[in-house]
Formats: sequence, C-alpha cells, structure tokens
Amino acid sequence: MTGTEVLVTGASGFIGSHLCHALEAAGYRVRAMTRQPDRYTGAGEPVAGDVSRPASLAGPLAGASAAYYLVHSLDSARFEQVDAAAARAFGAAAAEAGVSRIVYLGGLGSDDQRLSPHLRSRRAVERLLGEAGVPVTVLRAAVVIGHGGISWEITRQLVDHLPAMVTPRWVSTRSQPIALADVVRYLVAVLEAPQATGQVYEIGGPEVLRYVDMLQRAAQILHRRRLPVLPVPLLSPRLSSAWLALVTDVNLTAARNLVDSMTTEVVVRDNSIQRLVPGKTIGYDEAVRQALAARQAAEAAADRRPG
Repeated sequence: MTGTEVLVTGASGFIGSHLCHALEAAGYRVRAMTRQPDRYTGAGEPVAGDVSRPASLAGPLAGASAAYYLVHSLDSARFEQVDAAAARAFGAAAAEAGVSRIVYLGGLGSDDQRLSPHLRSRRAVERLLGEAGVPVTVLRAAVVIGHGGISWEITRQLVDHLPAMVTPRWVSTRSQPIALADVVRYLVAVLEAPQATGQVYEIGGPEVLRYVDMLQRAAQILHRRRLPVLPVPLLSPRLSSAWLALVTDVNLTAARNLVDSMTTEVVVRDNSIQRLVPGKTIGYDEAVRQALAARQAAEAAADRRPG
C-alpha cells in the first residue's frame, strides 16, 4: 500500500506525531489531521478536521485509502459519551469516503474482567468505528513508554518530585508496558498486512511489571535513590487521582480516569501479533532511556528557538 494516501487523526499528539514520520519514511502520502493546521510542523500534509465536528471530516478523508484513529477525550468528565459520538461520526464519514480500513489504538484488558470506564470506552470505540461497515484493525496496548505520553509522564514526575511515595492499592496491579518505537512499528506493519484487516491484536513489551516496579526502576535509571514506598490500601480513587494531579502536571479529570484504569490488570494474553510482525521488542529500562533522551533533545531544541 506504499504510495497511497493515509489519514492520521491526532497527528500532533504523542503517538500520531511519531506515526506520521514513520509512515512518510515508509513511502506513504500522509495527511495529518489537526484542528490547527496552520500551527502544525510535523510530517505529512496538514489538513483541518475535528472528530467532534462531523461536517469537518469529509475533506480530510476524501481519497484516503486508510485512516488511523488516535484521538480520545480522557480530560473530559463526559469522555465516554464524547468518544462514542466521535467514533460513530468518524466511522460513518470514512464509509462515505470509501476508506478501505481504519486502524485504531485501544487499551489492553480482558473482556471477562470488570473493565474501568476508560477501558470500557476504548472497547466501545472499537465497535463504533466499524458500525458503518469499514473494517477496523485494532491494536490494544497498556502503558506506552515515550516522551510526552501521559502515563510515562506520571511515572517520571512522581520519581522526580517525591522523596517517598504514599501509594494506593493500584501500584501492585500488573501491566505490560511497551516502548513508543514498538507501538509505531506495529501501527505501520498492520497497514502493510492485508490479513490484519478487521483483526484485534494485543501488543506489549517483553516484561510484565507492577506499577511500583516501573517507578522503582525508573528511579534507578534517573539516578535517584530507591523510592521508599508507604502503602495506604484505603486511599480511594478520588483521593488517589487528586494526589496525582497535585504532584504531577496531569489534569485532575484525566488523572481520575487513568486511576480508574490502573486497578485493572493489563497484560498480553494473545501473542498473535508476533506471528504477523516478528521481531524483538524493547525492554522497559531501554524504553525509559529512550524517553529520557527524547525529552532532553526536545528541551535542547526549545532552548535554541528564538524567544
């Protein structure tokens, strides 16, 4: 499919900005959908569009062979309703435009678990994107380790700011973090594999870790002393999210929605992606080092900018 036109929603976001570069390098003609195309400086051709405004979607989708759906409303108190309406509108517009496939990055979590509202919303988006008939390829991931990712930024800032950590119960929940580079590699690869059409794949790095393990190992890489952990089992999700918002720069609503998900174990149970896209995945420690190096490079670039 190289040489064809591909639309990337959320092109200026954490995953989308890197995906646009990777798709362009792979030979695709990339349309980078953003609400502010005049301010877009990344890879691809900027096009104006907003998933919350259905009338704005026909133009960006016209002529595109495939589309990536990488948007969410985690910082909205009504994110379930907002995301459902946006997914339904985008799927309908994609069908009208004749798009052959949508690729969506969702969240891990077994369907037989009691999913958090955040993960339940991700499942609903999977279904609603394909409601109008366009096949949807889904990649489900847990924590993505990379500079600018909200879950990684929480980890980094907690390690940076706290001499000790008062921890709620969710720090013992198991997760399977994945490096940003591996997420982007998988997103490009499924577009190039016709057999991935309409399939769901679970993606993760090589290690299953508790959130507290991720904090401790990040502290070691950042050359902080081992972070003392003081468990407080009765710390409620509301207090826990307020605590996160207090010691990091995460929006309180987004923190609450994330904390709700952190009580759910998110690990890969189906490794079929390895048969489709073989290759070694990046370990947690190396993913952390790459995220820190990217942050340092971004800060250096910002320092060189006029003003």
